[in-house]
Amino acid sequence: MIEVHDLTKRYGDKTVVDHLSFTVKPGEVTGFLGPNGAGKSTTMRMIIGLDAPTEGSVTVNGRSYARHATPLHEIGSLLEAKSVHPGRTAFNHLMALAHTHGISRRRVDEVIELAGLTNVAGKRVGAFSLGMGQRLGIAAALLGDPAVVMLDEPVNGLDPEGVLWVRNLLAGLAAEGRAVMLSSHLMSETALIANHLVIIGRGRLLADTSVDDFVREAGGGGVKVATAQAAKLRSLLAGPDVTISSSADEELLVSGRDAREIGAIAAQHGVALYELSPQSVSLEQAFMQLTHDAVEYHSAPAETERKAA
Repeated sequence: MIEVHDLTKRYGDKTVVDHLSFTVKPGEVTGFLGPNGAGKSTTMRMIIGLDAPTEGSVTVNGRSYARHATPLHEIGSLLEAKSVHPGRTAFNHLMALAHTHGISRRRVDEVIELAGLTNVAGKRVGAFSLGMGQRLGIAAALLGDPAVVMLDEPVNGLDPEGVLWVRNLLAGLAAEGRAVMLSSHLMSETALIANHLVIIGRGRLLADTSVDDFVREAGGGGVKVATAQAAKLRSLLAGPDVTISSSADEELLVSGRDAREIGAIAAQHGVALYELSPQSVSLEQAFMQLTHDAVEYHSAPAETERKAA
């Protein structure tokens, strides 16, 4: 478990992380999200002791990272896949890490096989592709068989097979009761992997909730209804808290009534429906709505870019 309590980090007069509190629980994959510059990397660095907090505290399995005698057995992390000496082979890199914790060669061989690196274990890391480097970083994170796994952009550079491997791997780790923290800018992938979300912006907590609850609360998608009697149904559904719009003659988008209620009203008045589908927003859309005012770097609109060109 990772417990972050009132965590703050300042560099001079700039506050990068601002009184942040959240928990990464065992048995869950927690997506750690935020725009560029939100303070995600700084937070993860403080979790594993690479940066010291200005205020607050963070513990891994009840202790600060520095107080663990064998930290690789407590938390495995991947923050920068290329932070490996390029002249070392994958095998030698993992063996060097293993020696620091008395980890056996058998375990090194296991994580090499798990990461799909068996055929390149004797190859120098400097010649690795980005995807191979990611696999090596994940292998290193799992080397100590840790109770907590923290990965930053683990699918970056991976092919579709590799992305599926990471997805299944993290789900399996959580199913074993481990706490998994995943930081990624790929919302579609996070939606498939994560159970829980911690979202920050400008160093502050914006949301700490389940994926389903976050998307549902962002909602506002309404219910799409298709019928040959659209005008009649519109009048039947009208009400003080109901909004109805239309993009086609036989289609209605209804907000303020759920699908069950719409279907019951239509059936009661003999209105035949040939579509009745709730319209939900994606995780990406919900994330963009929440973080719009917390984005530090806004891109210029496409029209402005064309004029500038």
